[in-house]
Amino acid sequence: MSQLHKTFVSPWLKSWFLLLFAVVAVSTASFGFDAPPSPRAKLNFNSDWQVHVGDIEGAQAVNFDDKGWKHVSLPYAWNEDDAFKKSIDELSTGVEWSRKHFTLPASATGKKIFLEFEGIRHGGDFYLNGEFIGRSENGIMAFGFDISDKVKPAPAQNVLAARVDNDWKYHEKATNSTFQWNDRNFYANYGGINKNVYLHVSDRLYQTLPLYSNLGTTGTYVYAQNFNIPGKSAQITAESQVKNDYAQPRTFNYQVVIEGMDGKVAKTIEGGQTTIAPGQTHTVSATARVDGLNFWSWGYGSLYNVYTILRTGNQVVDVVRTRTGFRKLEFGNGEIKLNDRTIIVHGYAQRTTNEWPAVGLSVPAWMSDYSNRMMVEGNANLVRWMHVTPWKQDVESCDRVGLMQAMPAGDSEGDVQGRRWELRLDVMRDAMIYNRNNPSIVFYESGNKGVSDEHMTQMKALRDQYDPHGGRASGSREMQGSKIADYGGEMLYVNKSATKPMWAMEYSRDEGLRKYWDEWTPPLHKEGAGPLHNGQDASAYNHNQDAHAVEDVARWYDFWRERPGTGAAVNSGGVNIIFSDSNTHHRGESNYRTSGEVDAMRLPKDGYFANQVMWDGWVNPEHARIHLIGHWNYTPQTVKPVYVVSSAAKVELFINGQSKGFGEQSDQFLFSWKNISWQPGQIRAVGYDASGKNVCEDTHTTAGTPAALRLTPHTGPQGLQADGADMALVDVEVVDAAGNRCPTALNLVNFTLSGPAEWRGGIAQGADNFILSKSLPVECGVNRVILRSLPQSGKITLSATAEGLKGATLSLNSQTVPMANGFSPVLPGTQMPSYLGRGPTPLIDSVLKTRQPVRIVSATAGANADKAAQSFDDDESTDWTNDGSRATGWIQFELEHPAKVSELTLKMGGWRTKTYPIRISVDGKDVFKGKTEQSLGYITIPVTPTTGKSVRIELVGATGGSDAFGNIVELENGANAATTGGQSTAKGSLDIVEAEIYEPIPSK
Repeated sequence: MSQLHKTFVSPWLKSWFLLLFAVVAVSTASFGFDAPPSPRAKLNFNSDWQVHVGDIEGAQAVNFDDKGWKHVSLPYAWNEDDAFKKSIDELSTGVEWSRKHFTLPASATGKKIFLEFEGIRHGGDFYLNGEFIGRSENGIMAFGFDISDKVKPAPAQNVLAARVDNDWKYHEKATNSTFQWNDRNFYANYGGINKNVYLHVSDRLYQTLPLYSNLGTTGTYVYAQNFNIPGKSAQITAESQVKNDYAQPRTFNYQVVIEGMDGKVAKTIEGGQTTIAPGQTHTVSATARVDGLNFWSWGYGSLYNVYTILRTGNQVVDVVRTRTGFRKLEFGNGEIKLNDRTIIVHGYAQRTTNEWPAVGLSVPAWMSDYSNRMMVEGNANLVRWMHVTPWKQDVESCDRVGLMQAMPAGDSEGDVQGRRWELRLDVMRDAMIYNRNNPSIVFYESGNKGVSDEHMTQMKALRDQYDPHGGRASGSREMQGSKIADYGGEMLYVNKSATKPMWAMEYSRDEGLRKYWDEWTPPLHKEGAGPLHNGQDASAYNHNQDAHAVEDVARWYDFWRERPGTGAAVNSGGVNIIFSDSNTHHRGESNYRTSGEVDAMRLPKDGYFANQVMWDGWVNPEHARIHLIGHWNYTPQTVKPVYVVSSAAKVELFINGQSKGFGEQSDQFLFSWKNISWQPGQIRAVGYDASGKNVCEDTHTTAGTPAALRLTPHTGPQGLQADGADMALVDVEVVDAAGNRCPTALNLVNFTLSGPAEWRGGIAQGADNFILSKSLPVECGVNRVILRSLPQSGKITLSATAEGLKGATLSLNSQTVPMANGFSPVLPGTQMPSYLGRGPTPLIDSVLKTRQPVRIVSATAGANADKAAQSFDDDESTDWTNDGSRATGWIQFELEHPAKVSELTLKMGGWRTKTYPIRISVDGKDVFKGKTEQSLGYITIPVTPTTGKSVRIELVGATGGSDAFGNIVELENGANAATTGGQSTAKGSLDIVEAEIYEPIPSK
C-alpha cells in the first residue's frame, strides 16, 4: 500500500480499526499528490465464517442455530481433504451451507454496500437476514450483490447465508441446462466458497464495480494507446462507469492520478465536469500522453496505481484504485510482438485450479506468486489456463511476476450450441470486464477445441464491446482455416502461418513421477513400467525423470525449429502440459496427473531445468545455460547413459577431472554419452561456444551417508499471518554430515506440530498419497509440507524425526492480523511485491533470419490441378493430393524469380504416420531423392543448392509407414489419436498440406 493509497482509506474505517489495532504502514514511498479521505472502502470479508456440509432446511433464517458449525476463514473448499487423495471423478460433492454474522459501523449508515465474491463452486443461493438476494451458477466467475437496502445498520447484527451445491451434474435453475466445463476430467471440483470475498462501502455517487453478473455494471477501464516504446511514452485513458443513487442530480469532477512503483505521481489528468440525473449511470473518461513509462514485460511486473477520483466541489466522494500495467501487443505475419519485440511463447498449459495437496485451489496470494514466479524463473513466458477462466488471485499474480496469460471462458472439449454456448459467452463477457485491466492477459481463448467462425465472431464482438483497446488477440485451439480468429494452434502438432500466429496449446503430454530418477536409482523403477490405461500401453505416462526430460527436449525442438526467422510462415512456439502435477485425469500409475515439470508441492523435476535451458530467450536462447540431468550417487559397477541439456554449441563431460569426450548432439539442445561408469566424486558438464570458449557448466558431487534432517520454511513477504487462511511451506531434506542433500534418500519422516497452526501435510507415493498424514517419506532426498495458520497468533513449532537420522525443529511466529466484526482492512495480495528480474523489454531485434523464403506464384500437378494451389495457400486445413495413381503423383511449383533453392519445408498428409519416397528437381535437375520423415507437422529437406525457377516434387515409390510417435495423445480420445493429417491410404498417393521453398540468406 503506497502513501497515496493510504490517503484514500476512509476515516470511519481508520477510526474503527485504530480502536483495536495499530495500523502498520507497509510503504513510505514519497508521493506528489494529496487529497482528503474518500468514503469508499474495500474490506476483507474472509474471516469468521461457519460452514456445514449437508443440506439443512431453513439454514438461511436469522435465528437458525449454527453454534455447532465449523469455523473457517475463506477461501475454503469444504472437500479440501480430498485434494490429491482422490481421483478427480471421486472428489466429494454435495451441498454446503455457509453463514457469517457481521455488524456494520455506524459510519456506514446511508452508504452504498456491495458484496463481491471472486467465485464459488458451483451453484449458490445467497440470503441476507433470511431474504433471498441472488444466485450465481457458473461455478467460475466473480459476481456481486447490492445489499444497501437490505443490510441492517449498526448496532444490529446481520446474517449472510449461502447454500452452495457442487454437484457434477448441476443444472441451471431457469433453463435446466448443464455447464459444459463442469467436467470430471478437467475441472477439479473444490466445493463451496473457495475464493475471496469482499465488502465494499461507498458514497451514493460512486464508480461501479466490474461485476456484470447480478449487478450489471462494468467498473473502471484503463488502457494505453499510441505507444512510443523507445521513447517510453503512451497515451493513457481511464474510463469509469459512474452511478448516482441519490434522489437529486449530482455534479462532479473526474480526475485521474497515475502513480508509479516508486510512489511518485507520473501524471494527473483532469476529466472535466459531469452532471448525472438521479438513478442514472454514465461513463466518464480522461486521457493524456504520459512520459517516462516503464512498460510491463515478460519477467518484469512493472505496475502502476491508477486512481480515478470523483469530486463534488472540494470534497472527494469516491476513489477507485486500479492496479495495472501498460504494454504494446501486435499479432500478425505469423508472429507475436510484445513492446515491438518478437516473442515465441514457451510455458505451460496449467489447470485453472492450480491446486495443492489437501487444500485444493484455496491458497494465499503469496503461494500463487510462488508457483507462477517459478514458471517465470524457469523461463516460461506464458501460462495457458485450461478450459476455465482463472480466478482473480492468479490473474493478479501473473501481473506481478511478468507472466503472460491466455484466458479462456469455460468449456470442456468441442463447440456446443444453444444455451450451453450462451453460458460460455456469459462467462467470457464477465471475465473480460473483471480482468481487462490486468496487463498479463494477452490472449482470449474461445475454446479448448475449435469453434465455428460464427461463434468466433460472437467472441470477438464481446472483446470489441468490453475491451476494445486492450490489444488482446481472440482465438482458439485449432482454427487453422478460420478467417476470423486472431490466432490458433493445435494441441499436439506443429502449425505455421504467415498471417495469424500459430502456437501449440498443449504439447509433451508424457507423465512421470518425481520419485523416479532413473533405472539405476532406488526404488529402481524400470522406465515406462506401470499399469495399462483403459487396456492400452501407458509407458509414456510412467516415465522416469531422465526420460521425461529427454522427451521435453525432443518435443520443444519440433516447434522451435520453425520459429520466426525461418521463413514467411512460422510457428510461434507452444506451451507444455502441465506445470505442476494436477488432481485431474491421469494415465499413469498415480490417481492424479503427473506430467508436471514440478510436482504438486512445486518441487522441480529435471524437466523443469531442461525447459529453463531451452527457453532462456525471446526467440533464440540468449544466455548460455546447461543442466546435467540426474544426480551422482550410485552403487559401484553402475554403467549408465548421461544426458545434458544445453544451449551451448558443444558439451564435454568430466568425471573427477578426466574428460569423457564430447556428447552426441540431438534435437539441438540434448547431449548424450551412452555408457558412463560411475565413480564417486564429481561429474561436470562444460558447454562451449562455437569458438571453443567455456560459456557454462554444471556439476553434481557424490553426497555422503545420510546423517540428519533439515527443515526450511517458506512464507509470504510479511511472514505468516494469523488470519486462519495463510500458509507456510516447509521443506524437509535428508542431508549428509556436510549438509549436502542425499539425492537417493527415501526415508520416512515423522512430524510433530504444536502452536496455532493446522497440519495440511504433503504428498508422496503410497496409500492415499500420504494426504494429511504426519508421517511422510522424502523422495529424491526431499519433500515439502503445508501448515495453515489459525486466527490466533503465536509460536508454532514443527519437529521432524526419522529412524537413524538426527532430527530437526523449526519455529515460526504467526502475526496478528487486524480483524473486527467480521472484517479486516488487510486485503489478500495487496502487499505482494512485483518481480522485475528479467528487466525491461530489450529494444534490439530478437529475430535471427536463417534462410530466405521464395514465393510460389503457381503450381501444376499430375491430377487435381485445380487444387494444386492448396498446397501453398498458408491454410493447413486444405491440401493437394493426386488421384492415388503413382503416375499422377507429381506437382510442380513456379517461383516468383529464379532462386538458388537450398531447402524445402513440407507438411505432408499423414505427417505422423506416412513416409513418401520422392524426387525433387529444380529446372529439371535432380537435387534430392529419398523418403520423407514422419513428424509432428513439418519436415525440412536440404537439397543440393541449385538455381532455377521451377521446383518439381514427384512420387517415385509406394507410400508407406506407421505411427512413429505412439501414445502422445489422450488414450481414451480416439478422435485425437486419429489426428495425423491426411487420411488417404492409397500407395500411389502424394499428399501435400503446405510447401515452402527457401534460398540461403544473401551474403552481406
